[in-house]
Amino acid sequence: MQINFRTKEESNRIQQEEFLKLQPVDRFYAFLDLMWALKDYPSKEKDKNKGNFVIKLYEEE
Repeated sequence: MQINFRTKEESNRIQQEEFLKLQPVDRFYAFLDLMWALKDYPSKEKDKNKGNFVIKLYEEE
């Protein structure tokens, strides 16, 4: 394991460069993975049903 000490700007730049090295389809799936990981992230939003569209990755049982 390697620990790197970077500024926030440098870290963001490196993350962006790594992301842009991905193929477009892989970027899209990385975006979906991020959305899935953040689905249970705490939020101040109370009303979840605002009429927005929903992307279903699988059929709910």
